[in-house]
Amino acid sequence: MNGSFHDTEKTSPVIDPITVEVIGNALSTIVDQMGRVLRRSAYSANIKERGDCSAALFDTTGQLIAQAQHIPFHLGSLLGIAVETLARVDLDSVKPGDVFIGNDAYTGGGTHLNDIVFLEPVFYEESIVAWAANLAHHSDFVDRGHAHIYQEGLRIPPVRLYRAGKLQQDVFDLVLLNCQVPHERKNDFRAQMAANRMGVQRFQALCERYGVTLLAGATKLLLDYSERKTRAGINALKDGTYYFKHDFDTSLWPEILSLVVSIEVKGSEIHFDFEGCPPQTRSGLNMVFTMLQASVYYVIKTLIDLDTPANAGFHRPVSISAPEQSIVNARSPAAVYSRHDVAQRLIDMMLAALLDAVPERGIAASTGITVMTTSGLHPRTGRFNVYNESMGGGMGARATRDGVDGVHVHGTNSANIPVEALETEHPLRVECYELVTDSGGAGAFRGGMAIRRRITPIGNAVSLNVGGPLNRVPAWGVLGAQPGGLSRVELSAGATPLVQRNGTLRPGESVTVITSGGGGYGEPHLRSRELVRKDLREGRISEQAAKEIYNLKI
Repeated sequence: MNGSFHDTEKTSPVIDPITVEVIGNALSTIVDQMGRVLRRSAYSANIKERGDCSAALFDTTGQLIAQAQHIPFHLGSLLGIAVETLARVDLDSVKPGDVFIGNDAYTGGGTHLNDIVFLEPVFYEESIVAWAANLAHHSDFVDRGHAHIYQEGLRIPPVRLYRAGKLQQDVFDLVLLNCQVPHERKNDFRAQMAANRMGVQRFQALCERYGVTLLAGATKLLLDYSERKTRAGINALKDGTYYFKHDFDTSLWPEILSLVVSIEVKGSEIHFDFEGCPPQTRSGLNMVFTMLQASVYYVIKTLIDLDTPANAGFHRPVSISAPEQSIVNARSPAAVYSRHDVAQRLIDMMLAALLDAVPERGIAASTGITVMTTSGLHPRTGRFNVYNESMGGGMGARATRDGVDGVHVHGTNSANIPVEALETEHPLRVECYELVTDSGGAGAFRGGMAIRRRITPIGNAVSLNVGGPLNRVPAWGVLGAQPGGLSRVELSAGATPLVQRNGTLRPGESVTVITSGGGGYGEPHLRSRELVRKDLREGRISEQAAKEIYNLKI
């Protein structure tokens, strides 16, 4: 039943480079189209507006052969469910139209429970030739604790949601019963099914056009090509050991946590060592190993060669070690909901450690991920409503240009929800949505600006959870530049103070979220006078900053 796509050693034909390139582009197009179908078909704003979703193709052994350029962090969950499913399932029992669903960080290959993955086998001539997968972040499982994973939502190991194309209604009902916004989940699941079905059909069309043997041979060559390109890029780096340490803060944990990374470049291979990172915490900050892998692979992809195909080939020269039961390699039952807080900082740290090795792609530290969630009954529909958004901020400045203002960066790569969509779908009013003056770190190149957003509930009171990192330790600048602005949360007069990020917001009260700004790059006195005047005219910096930091005569 399985194996014809991958077992090609004895039968692989000679394949010309043009055909390999055409097939590689076709695979990339398939996963990109899967993502487009998912976004266009989705019901919830988090998927259709923010694009918090991803798609991928795997070979029969679970090796990644193509990933859409959506959310880099999602690679951890996509890799995980492919491996877990192949390890758990008798492949001879798998039929066309079977669809596996999973999300658990420890038994389902996920990285946190909101990211639900659909995995479907691609059959051709009665054999499995590949697997199509997509992931969507479902804004559900709110008003929960994060002392351990049992508090964070429904845990789903890889189980069949569809058998031979038929929905398993009992499994579906079990999942929906444990969701707080089931009508959203039902319709978003349909969008995920549509995305996978499109991917299956497109891959089958490739098999029909090129034949399974040639397609398998070309895919193997694509993985080998990615490995060669990655090794060449690593080989261009100066051999040595690169180190970075950072004091990390977040409103999820009362103490400052010391994070450490050591990177060894040796010939065409690179090793990332996270020995010295703190033990896993009784909070949602913990990362499972696949999340750590996704973070490392993102750094390699951005620093070495942006054009290298995103597949398992570029993973081969990269090795990773991390202490077990640590915040970067957690074990069950550690909570994992906010694992992105640590992952984003680790990415900044890895980029900082390699600054001397790849100076032309240097970047200062960027914004953290400030998350706001409101939940309660919608006054118009009477249904339970959840607004959940991770907000962008300032990108770190680069070696040759300013950081981008008000965006998601690095591993998230999603969008901010437009005001129109937010107010249409949720009983909330956006009172303010703007960039924050002086929030980007000053430098020869300025860090990106933070966002300020003020929200007021309409009709009913809502439960509120809001916070994130970088409210005590800012995003650092490099080479003499200043850090970005700190994040903070402000409540209107009379509102009850938050307790560990949680509280209630009544109609007429408001919460204002200020995200963090990006660090600057290079000493501020090196910034051109023309750019300083432009920043001043456009409200990016104040007159005081122009005078005192940039020494501009006004």
